[in-house]
Amino acid sequence: MMRIRPVRDADLDALYAISLATGSAGADAGHLYQDDRLLGHIYSAPYARLAPDLALVVEDEAGVAGFAVGAIDTEDWEARLDREWWSDLRRRYPDPTGAPGDWTADQRRCAMIHHPERTPTNIAQDYPAHIHLNLLPRLQQQGLGTRLLQAWLELAHERCARAVHVGVNRANARALEFWARQSFQPLQANGGAARTAWLGRLTVG
Repeated sequence: MMRIRPVRDADLDALYAISLATGSAGADAGHLYQDDRLLGHIYSAPYARLAPDLALVVEDEAGVAGFAVGAIDTEDWEARLDREWWSDLRRRYPDPTGAPGDWTADQRRCAMIHHPERTPTNIAQDYPAHIHLNLLPRLQQQGLGTRLLQAWLELAHERCARAVHVGVNRANARALEFWARQSFQPLQANGGAARTAWLGRLTVG
């Protein structure tokens, strides 16, 4: 039986595994990385550690197979990561040198740890909250993504989040279709990575 529940400390390894298994434009990225925790260091673990009140997982008989995590105020969150999260990782992972075009997948993520991508200011101000949502293939195409998103939006709304955004890899066509079905509208970003499509909606309505 599948259920959605708040994250627990014991779920952390599962969040790392899901981040890797969905980390190549929605597909398994395990073959791309030597360090299987790099994606989770960026996209899931900090939320479970620093913002567990806004972190949900979905599990079935085989265990945790999806998560929704995020933050109410993106600019405050990015500043908090600078204070409380990146410094330890920067000691563990060197900032890559040389031509970025020659970097491995691991090096590209290490560069993100040392030089985090900032959400475009107009997106963060107009749609202050943000979310990351990932499901393993065994739970996809069953309506669970919608249920998980709605549960997360309710949490965010209870915490006075008015509007939320998501950044999606433009190469991930299935993800773009999913967010469009959930009433997320394309947003015009002033800056930011060209590979990222920004989408947003109100938390209620």
